[in-house]
Amino acid sequence: MNISVKIQEQDLKFNVMVQGEIDAFTAPKLRERLFPLSEKAGADITIDLSGVTYLDSTGLGVFVGVFKNIRANDGNLQIVGLSQRLMKLFKMTGLANIMNISSRNEGEENESNV
Repeated sequence: MNISVKIQEQDLKFNVMVQGEIDAFTAPKLRERLFPLSEKAGADITIDLSGVTYLDSTGLGVFVGVFKNIRANDGNLQIVGLSQRLMKLFKMTGLANIMNISSRNEGEENESNV
């Protein structure tokens, strides 16, 4: 169970590429990398999950926490590159209705922008 988190930063704009599995073992590493970014006032974070092969509820919890931090700090969060399986998880939990997310196929893009 491995995870890779690469971050490119320019001013307060962060592009995050996540690859691997996000589960109870790897979620703490993801949280450790994302939370400091989400606490910066006015941060604009784009998280690309196109390289994620598995996501469980622990991983979803990380994204909820990041989302809450971003909102509290007047920032913006976008999650892109979701596979059909990951998109289904976000929809089933209701997160697709509150987060700005998009799938790998542009035609399935969620129009929610909170």
